[in-house]
Amino acid sequence: MQVAGEFLAEAGLEGEFQLASFHPRYRFAGSTAGELGNYTNRSPAPILHLLREDSVSRAVAAHPDPQGIPARNIERLNQMGRLAVHELWQTFLLP
Repeated sequence: MQVAGEFLAEAGLEGEFQLASFHPRYRFAGSTAGELGNYTNRSPAPILHLLREDSVSRAVAAHPDPQGIPARNIERLNQMGRLAVHELWQTFLLP
């Protein structure tokens, strides 16, 4: 992530693009490893998303409550329960 961020800076693309990272062991600061909410930022393999900042800005402006999205996603995973989340996760793992 740091190297990709440095590349954007060196290429003069800060402010035009932003990075979002996901990986199998993602853990929010202050959370325990087993909290289901961590799965909102997990992926079966490490991945970087390159996002156009103007697209993100338009999406945020069009959404009625963008700040509430993370909490709603975490709430949904907790409602699903550990077993359902782990079963779903298994369907995305590479063989």
